[in-house]
Parts: sequence; structure tokens; C-alpha cells
Amino acid sequence: MDKVVELVRHDVIAVVTINNPPVNALSAAARRGILESLNVAIAAPEVRAIVLTCGGRTFVAGADITEFGKPPQSPGLNELLAAVENSPKPIVAAIHGNALGGGLELALVCHFRVAVEDAKFGFPEVKLGILPGAGGTQRLPRAVGPELAVKMIAGGEPISAAEALKGGLIDEIVQGPASGAEAFARKVLAEKRPLRKLRDDDSKLASARADRSIFTNAVAAMTKKSRGLQAPFAAAHAVSYAIDLPFDEGLKREGDDCMKLLVGDQSKAQRYAFFAERTAQKIPDVPAEIPLRPVKKVGILGAGTMGGGIAMNFASAGIPVTIVEIKQEALDRGLQVIKSNYDRTAARGKLTPEQVDQRMGLLTGSLDMNDFRSCDLVIEAVFERMDVKKGVFEKLDIICKPGAILATNTSALNIDDIASVTKRPQDVIGLHFFSPANIMKLLEVIRAEHTAKDVIATSMKLAKQIGKVPVLAGVCPGFIGNRMLSKRERQANEMVLEGAMLSEVDRALYDFGFPMGPFQMNDLAGLDIGWVKEESRSSTLIELLCEVGRFGQKTGAGYYDYDDKRSPKPSPVTEKLIDELIGKSGKKKRQISNDEVLERCIYSMINEGAKILEEGKAIRASDIDVVWVNGYGWPVYRGGPMYYADQIGLANVLAKIKEFHVSLGDDFKPAALLEKLVAHGKKFADFEQSPR
Repeated sequence: MDKVVELVRHDVIAVVTINNPPVNALSAAARRGILESLNVAIAAPEVRAIVLTCGGRTFVAGADITEFGKPPQSPGLNELLAAVENSPKPIVAAIHGNALGGGLELALVCHFRVAVEDAKFGFPEVKLGILPGAGGTQRLPRAVGPELAVKMIAGGEPISAAEALKGGLIDEIVQGPASGAEAFARKVLAEKRPLRKLRDDDSKLASARADRSIFTNAVAAMTKKSRGLQAPFAAAHAVSYAIDLPFDEGLKREGDDCMKLLVGDQSKAQRYAFFAERTAQKIPDVPAEIPLRPVKKVGILGAGTMGGGIAMNFASAGIPVTIVEIKQEALDRGLQVIKSNYDRTAARGKLTPEQVDQRMGLLTGSLDMNDFRSCDLVIEAVFERMDVKKGVFEKLDIICKPGAILATNTSALNIDDIASVTKRPQDVIGLHFFSPANIMKLLEVIRAEHTAKDVIATSMKLAKQIGKVPVLAGVCPGFIGNRMLSKRERQANEMVLEGAMLSEVDRALYDFGFPMGPFQMNDLAGLDIGWVKEESRSSTLIELLCEVGRFGQKTGAGYYDYDDKRSPKPSPVTEKLIDELIGKSGKKKRQISNDEVLERCIYSMINEGAKILEEGKAIRASDIDVVWVNGYGWPVYRGGPMYYADQIGLANVLAKIKEFHVSLGDDFKPAALLEKLVAHGKKFADFEQSPR
């Protein structure tokens, strides 16, 4: 018997326990152990029912993703599932933690399912660009109906035990998974319940077969945010097989579709992005076992848009927060915005009123920075000016207790300069949240010259605790994301002054897969961010727009004009300002192709990414990709800018950059690392920065 699976007998109940930490993945060893245990239990005449459970903190949370793309090992998942489903004795799945992917497929072939109250159920495969490939798209609609099945499979988001019980996915909510499942199994035996095989039960498909709109409306709701992605639409199509085809034919179609996606470019890119997030956690010179600093209370300076959003992350994770503002009016307004955000989430059914009250109860407002004395971490979210930041840190240095982490939310300023005004530069770090901070996943963790290793490790771990995707960066203007973004922005603006329409540039980036183009993005963020009226010189388009009060969507006018629904329309005012700037430059307008727009915007970013790597401001190319996928809307099915460059071929990228260098000047001076990698036939994926 494989040691990752244990079989014990409690009277007439055989308990099969999977112990394959940390997530009990269905590895070849686990599959083999389960199958052998089932054969023993089925053959034993004294055993009348079987409970399938897991040790550790979770039920099976998925297939073993490390086996993807490798030769299959026996027994395969389908072989295991068939053995479970065809057991002549009732099998009860005892679920705690997460039943995800292959784990949920395993639960679905059991004849009954029970779960603890905080269990979660889901098929996240769509986020890897694939489908559940062992019958999940065929059994789940039979368990819960096509509507909920589409939501879970095409949407990729898990559901709670309460939702699972209501939908019919589980039979009962229990206190303890194994003990509750044993009690349920005895009830099944006592009541002589028939074995329920989902493959043979079409009762929940009847309504969708009678009225196709039930299914199509569910698909429309789940795929409207899936522009450019193949897997969500393939997932919805696979669910339709359950409605339209016999089980075995639907199962075959599902497997064929999954295999097509698995070998496709999108899934390769999405799986790359998945592993890149994990790899970003690894800091070469920061030992994984380094003791962390305790963070039991957090202070936030500033209750504005950023400060309030940052505070929500910690309150949502159960960490008390003290928010300090200068004026009571600003503090009250900030706390009210937080409350309104939570209330909107509750209105969508994602929180209960009690949970809203609990989170608001973790927030304490104050007008006195001295209330930061007991905080383990303080994050400033004040105006983006060096003199203001330094003034704040001088005060925090005096107020905060020894060992407290002092963090700045700056998006571009030199953190070494900020740390220099303190007597504890080892405690200073950058925590660059992205707006809206309570929603955006990315957190750039900025390592300053003297930042202690335990501060880095604590910050990276804390980021995960509050639901962020952290990436370590070094100090440089704009860090990773904004530094690369500035190059794209410059090219976008230059092309407009050469004759390209704003909408043409935006459309090219939108069609590439970004949620919006650079000019629409700036209008959304606000053109006045970083603009200082007294320093404006009417020398750039953005300065001219701000000087006439066109700050973007919030004023109804920016690069574009906006109607009541915030839909953008070309602006005669902006076009006139552009023509005036072109006239002053003495240039003649020219046609700019879609290809040129993409190459100048994307290749300038790639070139800057190479410079970031060669300067040691990012550890590895995949870290840069994590930043862009999670913070700037880079389409995940293209992996990230550095991955994209590797797919195009670095030699091809370098050749075009050299061409632009000749025609456009030093904005396209090739990065030395890019030239070096091409000369040696290497990729960005082959490069990793040595430890500091």
C-alpha cells in the first residue's frame, strides 16, 4: 500500500485517507494508493460502505499540475474515477478545505458527498486555459444544473458549502469531515439508499433541454468578461454536451476539447503565468525559514482612495487597522467610503451584514499619528512628493516602536532617500499597492538599499495573507511596472504627434488584449495625477488638457469627451490641441499602421524590461510578467511582455528595436542584456539575477 494513502476499518465502514501534503494533489502515487485501498475495501465482505477523506488542512485541491505535459503514469485519473463510480458499495466523500479541479471530479464520482461549513468547491482549470478533463463538465451539470455549472466551470470561481448544499452538490453539512461522513454512511446503510451515479441522472438537465435560454443566458453572464480567452467559451460549450449528448459521448468530446486547449498557446501562457506567481515568492538571498516579524496591528496614514483601499485589505484579512488623517472631515469621508464598498459587496451576496460590521469594527480612525505607537506595520499613503514623504518618515521614526516596519506606498519615488531620514533604514520598505487597492491583485514590494531580509520576507508573506500577488523589485524610477509603462506611454504620445489618432492607438492595444488603451486608461485614472498647476509649461498634450480642466472621466472630458454613461467620444478640443502641437513641431502627419503601434508600444516595454533585469531591479523575467499580468491588464493568454518576447523570438525583437533605434533615436537604444541573450541564443527565461 502506498504510504500517501491509508486504509483503516471502523466496524462496517472503511476509511480511505489521502495524506499527500500540502494540498493532497492527485499525484500518480496518490491515485495508485486510492485505487489499491478501494480494491481492498470492496473485496472485504465485512466492509459495507467506504468513506473517502483527506488528512491535513484540505480535501484534494486539484490534480498534480507538475504532471502536465509529461508522459501519463498509471493509473490515470479516468481509471481511478471509473473505479470509484462503479464501486458496488456506497462511497461517501468527506470534504473539508478545498475540493478543486481533480479533487472535485473525485468527489463527483462518489455516490454521496458531505462537507464542513467552510469548505469550498470549484473548477479553476479555466484559469490555466484548460477544462476539467475527467468528466467534470458532464457530471457537475447533472449535480447542480447547467446554470450553476457554467458559473463554476466557465467562471472558475469556487462556491461555498452553503451554495453547494442548496445547489445539490453535497448531501449534508457536517461538523467533522471524517466523523460526519461515517455517520452519514451509516444513515445510508440504515435507510438502504440506492447508489447515486451522476452519469446516469439527467433530472437536473430537463429544464435546460426544454428551454435553451436557461443555458444561453448563463453563458452570456459568465463569458462577457472573457474577451480573447478560449477556455471559458470551450467550458461553456462542454457543459452544452451534458444537455445535448449521452454521457459517454459528452465525456469523449470533453476530453478532446481539453487536449486541444492543453497543447495550445493560450494554455501554455496561462500555465506559465500560474507558475510565475509561485516563483516570484522565491528570493535567492532570503532564506525560506527566516523568522518573520509579527504583524498583528497595522497603521495607515491617509484615508483617501489609496489609504482606504489599503486598509480594507487588512481588515478583510482580520487584522486591526488604525487610520490616521489630518482632518476629521477627511477621516469620516474615508471611513464612509470603506463602509459603502463593503455594503456593495454585501448587496451582491459576497458578504453578510455581520461580516461587514466585523470588518468595520477592525478599523479605528484617528487624527493623531501617536496612535501608531502600538502598530507592527505602518504604511503611508500621502501625496506623492518627496518632501511630504520625508516629513512623514521623520515623524514615524520617532513615534513607532522598535522593530515596526515602516512602508511607503510611493509609485515611483526613491525609497533610499525616504529611508535616509530615519535612524532605522533596515525597517523601511516600499509596498506599492495598485488602485483600487482593495481590488487590484498586484503588490510591488520594493527592496531599498538597507532593507532587512526579515522585513522583505515578512512583507512577501503578509501580501499573500491579504490576498495580493507580491513581486520584489529594486529601487529605480517607477520600479518595474511604471518604469516600463512610461516607455509605452511615451511611444503612444509620440505616435499621436506623428499623425496617429488617439482611438487608433487605443484600439490597437485593446485588440491585442488589454482592457483598454493608454489614453482611455489615463482618462480613467485622472490626467491630473502628478500634474502641478504652478509647474505646467503647456509643452505636452497632457499639460494642455489639464490647463483647461480636462482631467479625464471624473470631469467628463480628458483625451476623450464622455457622456453620462462614461462612454468615450472623439473630442474636437483635444484634436485641436494635437494639431497645434504638431504645427509647432514642424512635423507632417503620416499614416501609422496598427503593426507599428503595437511594435513601438510593446517592444519599448520589452527593451526596458531587459534593462530592469540587467540592472538587477527584478530577479527574473517571469517576475516582470507577473507585474504586468496582475497590475496592468496584460492579457494572461499572452503570458507577459517578457514571455511574449521569448515566443516571438528575441532575435526578431532585437532586429525591430535596432530598426527603431535608427529611425526614432535613443528611445530605442537596445538593452545590453537583450543583445547578449541574442548573441548566445538564449531567452529571457534563461536569465535569473544573482543574489545581492
